[in-house]
Amino acid sequence: MQESDLLEKLRKIERLYAGAATPGEKEAAAEAIARIRSRLDDMSRKEQPVEYRFTLMDGWSKKLFLALLRRYELRPYRYARQRRNTVMVRVPRSFVNETLWPEFLELSEVLKSYLEEVTQRVISQAIHEDSGDEEVVPGEYLGT
Repeated sequence: MQESDLLEKLRKIERLYAGAATPGEKEAAAEAIARIRSRLDDMSRKEQPVEYRFTLMDGWSKKLFLALLRRYELRPYRYARQRRNTVMVRVPRSFVNETLWPEFLELSEVLKSYLEEVTQRVISQAIHEDSGDEEVVPGEYLGT
């Protein structure tokens, strides 16, 4: 997958969650974000924002999630002594369930797939072409 393909895939996912009927260019993307922000404002008026704690297992996921929160003008934070992979945010429950988390999962899967492909290609070209899993041998691990 080329980087341009990845970017287009990510934009399509964004349009899907914004409820865009037809794909467009920069204007459609801006309108999609505006529609989602408008929906978030409506939800915030109808229901009280709830404090959520998200634990993201890798740096790539956290960067993606923070970018998604900031795009929707949400303020991510964490408390002192919380782990670096923790992200807190106050947001209406329905927005998390209907938009934020499903969109994040879909974007994350596309990004993870792309990063896996790039990693595999770079390792096989620069280090060794056989970058498959290790051999599993019979016996018991003795812990030394």
